[in-house]
Amino acid sequence: MDATALTTASFVIQIHAGAAVLSFLLGTLVLLLKKGTRLHKAMGRAWVVLMVTVALSSFLITEVRMFGPYSFIHALSVFTLVGLVQAVRAIRRGDVKAHRATMTGLYGGALILAGAFTLVPGRRMHQVLFADGGWTALWLALGFAAAIGTVLVVRRWIEGREVLAR
Repeated sequence: MDATALTTASFVIQIHAGAAVLSFLLGTLVLLLKKGTRLHKAMGRAWVVLMVTVALSSFLITEVRMFGPYSFIHALSVFTLVGLVQAVRAIRRGDVKAHRATMTGLYGGALILAGAFTLVPGRRMHQVLFADGGWTALWLALGFAAAIGTVLVVRRWIEGREVLAR
């Protein structure tokens, strides 16, 4: 790993990348933990703020120009902002199904899919994560997988205790 490509980038790119990474980590936790709790709601609000930051900051990043200063990725930012509004409206009116579908769709599309494109050779995040031949990326992926596994095991254990307590 070599963060030089990120630390020498503009402040907007640093904010964008930082908010995206935090969105990915927090979003993963939100999806894994129990829904409807105060913790879920607080983490969800923070995730929405981070995702708005990611989407809005993208409009200030115009390195790949296809249509004036913008590219296809900026359409995803518009989609993300519209989706966030729809998801918040859905949960406020009690439509949990629509809220869940929109939020998981945003997590998968706006974070996972869009994030995967940042790892294409020649892109900044590829330079950051694969500068050492990919070892850092491998260790990060393994650590993340271990963390997800731990959360799932602890969640199952807590749910099992709740069943026994009834």
